[in-house]
This record gives sequence, structure tokens and C-alpha cells, in this order.
Amino acid sequence: MAIGKRIRFFRNRKGMTQKQLGEILGFLGKTSDVRMAQYESEARTPKHDLVKEMAHIFDISTHALTVPDIDTYIGLMHTLFALEDMYGLKIGEIDGEICLRLDKSDYSSYTSMFDMFHAWQEQAAKLEQGEITKEEYDQWRYKYPELDTSKHWAKVPSQAVSDMLMKELTKIEKGEKKTSKKKKQK
Repeated sequence: MAIGKRIRFFRNRKGMTQKQLGEILGFLGKTSDVRMAQYESEARTPKHDLVKEMAHIFDISTHALTVPDIDTYIGLMHTLFALEDMYGLKIGEIDGEICLRLDKSDYSSYTSMFDMFHAWQEQAAKLEQGEITKEEYDQWRYKYPELDTSKHWAKVPSQAVSDMLMKELTKIEKGEKKTSKKKKQK
């Protein structure tokens, strides 16, 4: 779903008019609804800071507003193809039904995705069994991972951070080896 439709979806979910949302965001009264209509119709694209502010107002993650464009079946198919390429999502058949599955051959992607899918499945089961309300389920989804209590998932540092840490650890190891050699020489 494109960002304009997501903005409209969450604005309506909060029971707000375009004018009300625009005014909360600080747009002038006369133009606040026009500005929001431009974002919702996608005549304009909100900058990242504005997306963050809207997410705060809607009490959701910015990721809930910026999902890929899946407004058409073709767009959805290409999103699924990208997920196959990036995360090993595979299509298959079980008992005559088409299903999506995770590819176990890429162990690190598989375990990360499995843990996240498992957390999602747990919440869906709670909803189905009446342990949580639809509102609680939606809140969990739209604020994910903030409200995830399963903690099955782990945040992986960026390559730059990982490289920096490895460089520093190497320096420390070299320093310890020098210190060890000096002690042995004494």
C-alpha cells in the first residue's frame, strides 16, 4: 500500500479529519486539509521528519506508514519476488494449498525470520483464541517490534559498526599480545 493510503488508513483509524491532522502537524488552518489531501493523493510525498511526526501522532512505527507499494496484484507479486531474493521466502504447496515458507539453506536469515514469524503467529493465535482484542493485535502489528515481548528477534549491527568493532577488538588483542610478550621477557 502506498504511503498516501497508509496515512489515510491511520488517520481514519484515529477518527481524525485531514484538517485536524494537518493542524496538529503545524500546517496553517486554511491549508492544513489541502496539504494532507496532497499527501494522501500522493501529489506530494512527506519528508522523513514528517513521517516520523505522523507515526508519533498515530502511535505507530514509521515502518507501518512506509510499507512497499502493494496496491496492485502485480506490485504485490514483485514485492514477494524481492522477499524471495532478499530473505529466502519460497513458494510451495502443502496439502493442495499454496503456501509461503522460509528457506532453511540460509541459516542466519531463516532463524531471524523464523523468530519474527513465530512472534507474529503467537499474537495471531492469541487473537483467534480471544486472549487479546483486535485492537491489541493491531497495536502489536503497527508498533512492531516495539511491543514484541517474545524477544525472539535480534538486531544485527550494520556492516560499518561491525567493521569498526572488529578493528577495535584487533587493536585490543594486539595490545594484549604485546603486554604478554613483555611479561614473558622479564
